[in-house]
Amino acid sequence: MTSLSGPILHHARVSPDREAIVFRGTRTTYGMLGKRIHACAGLLTGAGISSGDVVALLMKNSSAFLEISLAVSHIGAVILPINYRLASEEIGYIIGHSQARLLFVDEELVASAPDSVVTIVVDEHAQCDASMLAQGEAMATTPHRGAADTLFRLMYTSGTTDRPKGVMHSYSNFYWKCFDHISVLGLTAEDRLLIVGPLYHVGAYDLPGVALLIMGGTLCVLREFDEVDILSTIATEKITCGWMAPVMLSRVLSLPKRGDFDVASFRWLIGGGERTPQERITEFIELFRYGRYIDAYGLTETCAGDTFMDRGMELAKIGSTGRVVPNAEIEIRDAEGNALPTGTLGEICIRGPKVTAGYWRDPVKTAASFFPEGWFRSGDIGYLDEDGFLFLTDRLKDMILSGGENIASQEVERAISRLPQVSEVAAIGLPDPVWGERVVAVVVLRPGTRLTEDELRAHCKSQLAGFKVPRQLILRESLPRNPSGKVLKRVLRDELVHPLQ
Repeated sequence: MTSLSGPILHHARVSPDREAIVFRGTRTTYGMLGKRIHACAGLLTGAGISSGDVVALLMKNSSAFLEISLAVSHIGAVILPINYRLASEEIGYIIGHSQARLLFVDEELVASAPDSVVTIVVDEHAQCDASMLAQGEAMATTPHRGAADTLFRLMYTSGTTDRPKGVMHSYSNFYWKCFDHISVLGLTAEDRLLIVGPLYHVGAYDLPGVALLIMGGTLCVLREFDEVDILSTIATEKITCGWMAPVMLSRVLSLPKRGDFDVASFRWLIGGGERTPQERITEFIELFRYGRYIDAYGLTETCAGDTFMDRGMELAKIGSTGRVVPNAEIEIRDAEGNALPTGTLGEICIRGPKVTAGYWRDPVKTAASFFPEGWFRSGDIGYLDEDGFLFLTDRLKDMILSGGENIASQEVERAISRLPQVSEVAAIGLPDPVWGERVVAVVVLRPGTRLTEDELRAHCKSQLAGFKVPRQLILRESLPRNPSGKVLKRVLRDELVHPLQ
């Protein structure tokens, strides 16, 4: 199976003047993109990188992010995008666990890069043209070809444990995902996709992301999220589609002058990650008169986008994330792995060629994540109705979803427990109108001690990425537990969301 550069190089031959990427006013055609891939691939081989080696990217959104990732695939190496918002300790763990041999890092993020890996700094100029990094290197023009199950990417995702897990994505996973998204979304070369989420995340890179480059379309990349820039870019670049985390869309819909922009070109937006309230869909339709809001559900382990809402069913199936894509299956199963009937709550399980084979260097977690016959356990609770629409109702794992980021509660608890004043702690997510959920620390103090919210946040900022730092501190005399001593976080959430009057 060919590298990700294969389809791009095809378009570079047959339509070299077609726009591939727009970033900060720089317009990169497919012909230019093909040359940059060859140049960056030459840089990689000159640095001693070969097939199977892991190459990490600690970068914000840019044309270079895409160019480098395509070049890594071009030579058969493995892409490792890293969340640049993580703390240095967390980044160091990922670099070490992945056994990365090379790191590309934006100039402004150099302070977060560990010393344990060879590093190439991407300055502001190279962000618009990564081939500037490869001056003097011989080009590598032949795409790598390998088996369908060849590893092409690692993506580290927070779990219920205190360390992130490296999700393995093969070429088969990615291309089957692309086939499904091309089919369901009707992607064509005329589409112009807004990339506003971070490219280290499957929402930006995969939903549908690079699938549009396969079709010969155009990616319009924003460096970082800004609600005014989003509407301005839609208007000036005649954007047709995009993906946003719920918190992003909420901010766009809250802009006082949102109606001043010409957004008539916009046809659809993929959202999801939470149960979308009807008010948000109504507000979306009022702003994007010719567009539709597509609720969706997916996982990093499946390259995102497992279900999509059918056109015209947005309000009739309010609260649903839609129906499964053509080349995947969804079943609801109980704790023993038995399939449950329609309408019954259970764990959402997914099977198909877009599903990961498991976690990098972690056979124990891999085995625990699958039921027999290849059914991946999502860790989410939901049900399927009689029409096959999926309804997400809860999380089996104690995961907090804030601003589109998954946060492992145990990781937050581990950091807080290092405070000498803390006797017990539970980190939970409580509903938040902006972030979807906010991280809340429920703490039992040691006798005779005190802890303020400012002290807690200052401590956590030294241990965790900023988006994982609790936004609220609640002090209690005890935490609810079951007979075996496990904290009952669902009970705790219910007590705080619906306190007794």
